[in-house]
Formats: sequence, C-alpha cells, structure tokens
Amino acid sequence: MMEHLNFSFDGGDPANARAAIVVGVVSSGNLEVMVEPSANAARCSIEVNTSARGFDHVWAAVLEDFFDRSRIAAVRISINDVGA
Repeated sequence: MMEHLNFSFDGGDPANARAAIVVGVVSSGNLEVMVEPSANAARCSIEVNTSARGFDHVWAAVLEDFFDRSRIAAVRISINDVGA
C-alpha cells in the first residue's frame, strides 16, 4: 500500500519552468521525480507517493530543507518512490 503525502510552501520566487523533459534515470527504476510548471505563482507544491510507510516526518524535514535552500514557486513536484 502506497502512502500519499502532500506538502506546500509559499513565498518563493517563480521558477523559470518550461515544458517537462527527461533529465536522468535512476538505475533501479524505482524512483521518479517530475518538476512541472504550476499556475500558482506563489507556491511550490510537492506530492510524494511512497511505499515506505511511516517516514512522513523525514520527508517533511527533507522537503522543508529543499525549499529553504531553493525558495522556488510556480512549480509542482511529484515524487514517486517505490522502494528506491
């Protein structure tokens, strides 16, 4: 059973996002990260789908750190982790 987590961060600068492109592949094939433009110019939203249940506090800490460092907005990030 997959765990579905949603995070949202406000106050970043709009990213210069373009159409989706493939930039790399994880060799295990069990991890997918998609970064797409979003219509909400003030928010970075992140959806995590993972088979590793009970790590929501870890995901929250990692993604808060990511946002603190990048401060991006107008972006939707989808992370699909199937045991990578």
